Amino acid sequence: MVVIQHSDFDLATEMEALTSAGSSGASVTFVGYVRDFDKQGTPLTLQHYPGMTEKVLEKICASALQRWQLHRVRLIHRVGDLSVGDKIVFVGVSASHRHEAFAACEYIIDILKTEAPFWKREGSHWVEAQASDTQRAERWLK
Repeated sequence: MVVIQHSDFDLATEMEALTSAGSSGASVTFVGYVRDFDKQGTPLTLQHYPGMTEKVLEKICASALQRWQLHRVRLIHRVGDLSVGDKIVFVGVSASHRHEAFAACEYIIDILKTEAPFWKREGSHWVEAQASDTQRAERWLK
């Protein structure tokens, strides 16, 4: 399941949906939050390319499902104006074993950071891609 939305999401609801598959022995989640990057509480704005963004995220999740034996994958990404402490992204996977769940969750967030068409503005400046994000993604793509 891939969702892009303006509204917040409930972690308990997402965990329940992820773990309701009875054969899952493990679930791993990642939640990203808005940081106080300038120590002044400046809001963050996230924009995306509607239609294309969903397709890219679905492709990333499909790739994870091919690489690992997963039961469920849930990916929620927020867009719009967000405040410090707001949740931005939820990545959750369930699998029979923890090693597959950990790897798949890490893969999804690492690839998302470099391939998904999102644009982030912190205050008045647009944020450029981080070299560290590119390096993390490249290790999966080799």
